[in-house]
Amino acid sequence: MAKSFILILGGARSGKSRFAQQMAEKLGGKVLFVATGQPLDDEMALRIEEHKRRRPENWRTLEIDIQVSQKLEEQIGDADVVLLDCLTLLVSNIIINEGRESSCHCEPFASCHSEGEKRPKNLAQGKLREAISEAEKRVIDEIEELIECINKHKGSFIIVSNEVGLGLVPENKLGRLYRDLLGKANQLLAQHANEVYFMASGIPVKIKG
Repeated sequence: MAKSFILILGGARSGKSRFAQQMAEKLGGKVLFVATGQPLDDEMALRIEEHKRRRPENWRTLEIDIQVSQKLEEQIGDADVVLLDCLTLLVSNIIINEGRESSCHCEPFASCHSEGEKRPKNLAQGKLREAISEAEKRVIDEIEELIECINKHKGSFIIVSNEVGLGLVPENKLGRLYRDLLGKANQLLAQHANEVYFMASGIPVKIKG
């Protein structure tokens, strides 16, 4: 089986995951499914269960929220195909984790002061720039390490991600940061992928390879 790296992009409910599974089955061999979603609420837990039911029973599954390449190195085993679904949640996990680890221990990239408390504008902007810079560094580091992992292993890789830049500009800072960082992550992966597909209404359109 020839090694390949396939990136599948599209909007929500465009058929990305289904197409990715079809591609994995077509490539053949032992499949390792890497799930980045976390059951943080009842709705997400139901979505995760739905995805699990769709997967073939003989596929091995790893649930990894961040530091994917590091954990893959330890557990990739004899997988012929690695299917990561999805990059969208991986980037979100990194940003949220960065917010939790920030020195102010508040909501990610939100105002750190309590309601009614005055803070110097330049101090707030300085903390925001620092948080954005660190979040961007962590996302880029994660993607570069993932690319290195892909290049190192003989098996094929399929990565699913959302294209979030086709709609309106998000109204809040966190939304804009997320859009920008996911866009950069998608671009980095697309540069290295052998094939890139864009999904629309369940129809794949090959845009690279």
